[in-house]
Amino acid sequence: MTLRISWSEASARRLERQFLANPAERGTPVADIVAAMLGAHAQVLSAAELSVGVRATGVTRDEVRGALWEERALVKTYGPRGTVHLLPAAELPLWSSALPAVRSAASQPAPDVRVSEEQAERILAAIADALDGRCLTLDELGEEVVARTGSWAGDRVMPAFQDLWPRWRQVMHRAGQSGALCFAPDSVRGRGRRTAFTRPPRFTPLPPHEALGELVRRYLRAYGPATPRTFAKWLAAKPSWAAELFGTLAGAGAIEEVVFEGAGDWWIAAGDTEFPEERVRGVRLLPYFDAYGIAAQPRESLFPGDAYRRALAGGQAGNYPVLLVDGVVAGVWHQRRRGRRTTVTVEPLGRLTGRQERELGERVDRVGEVLGTAAELVLGKVEVGPHA
Repeated sequence: MTLRISWSEASARRLERQFLANPAERGTPVADIVAAMLGAHAQVLSAAELSVGVRATGVTRDEVRGALWEERALVKTYGPRGTVHLLPAAELPLWSSALPAVRSAASQPAPDVRVSEEQAERILAAIADALDGRCLTLDELGEEVVARTGSWAGDRVMPAFQDLWPRWRQVMHRAGQSGALCFAPDSVRGRGRRTAFTRPPRFTPLPPHEALGELVRRYLRAYGPATPRTFAKWLAAKPSWAAELFGTLAGAGAIEEVVFEGAGDWWIAAGDTEFPEERVRGVRLLPYFDAYGIAAQPRESLFPGDAYRRALAGGQAGNYPVLLVDGVVAGVWHQRRRGRRTTVTVEPLGRLTGRQERELGERVDRVGEVLGTAAELVLGKVEVGPHA
C-alpha cells in the first residue's frame, strides 16, 4: 500500500531533522548540524552563523568560526546552485563528486564569452596547482591562472555587476565544487582585507554515480517527500536530468514513491517511512537563505497566503529572513546592529498570541546571543527590501 503523507507530518519531520523542532544538545559538533542542513548558505557569513546558531544550544558565531577557520571541520566554498556554502570537510568526497556531475540549468554565456570544456578543464587544473599549499587573493589567483593557461583566460569579457570580469572566473564555482578551491581563513586575509583562497585538505572523491545517489537519499531524508523537480530546483539543475536520476534510483529500490497532499510522484528514501504524528508548534526566526526555507517544498504550503507575496521575491525563497509560526512562514524580520546592540524588527502577517509574543522575545534574545550582542524586539513594518 502506498504511504500517504500530509503537510503537517512532513513539516514536523523536516523541522525535527533540521534541529528546528528542538535545538541540538550542547556539545553537538557544528559540522553535524551543517550536515543535517545539507550545507549552510554563506554568501553573507553572519547569516550562515545564525542558521547554525538557532539550531543548537549554546552555539554562537565564535563556535561556527572556530569550526571553520581553526578546526577546519567546515569548509567555506561553492556548493549547491554554485553559491557560497559552509560544508563539512569530512563530506567533501561526496560533494566534490556529486556537484560536478549535476547537469546545470543555468544559461550559457554568449559564444564570444564562454569557454570550451577543454579550456574549463585547463582553468580548473591551473587553479588547483596555483593554490596548492598557498593562499592567494582573487587578483593573485587570476595572474597565476593566466600564466598557466594563456592570455585568453584573462580577457575581460564576462559581464558582472556593471563590470567585466576575466574569462576564467566563469568556472570559478566549478573549482570550488570540485575541491580545487575554498576560501582561506581570516588569519591570512591581510593585504587590505581582501578575500583569499586556498585548497581544502586532500581527499579522494566518491564515484559520481555513488555520490549522486547518496546526495538524493540525504536530500530526501532531510527535506522529503520531494519530487525530481523540487530536487532540481534545489540544485539549479535540469528537471529532465533529475527525473532520469530519480527513475534510476527508483528502479534500484533506493527510493520509494508516496502520496503527498493527495498527489503522486513524491519520493522518500527507501524504508524511511516514520513521520511524527503531531505538528511542531512554536515561533522561530530564520535568517537570509536559510536551508529550510529554500529546500522545503511545496513552496505554496510553506509560504501560505500573504506570506507567498511578502516573504518571497518573484517566488524565490531566501531573500527575506522569515518568521515561522507552527512550521510555516508567517512574517518577515530584519536586524540592525549598532555597536553592541541589535534591533530586531519583526513584521507578523497575522495576530500573535501572548504566548507567541513571549516566545518571539526569547527567539530574539537567542539571535543576540549567537551574534554576541544585546538584542531588542520591535514589532512593526519591515521597511527594507530583500537582501538589505
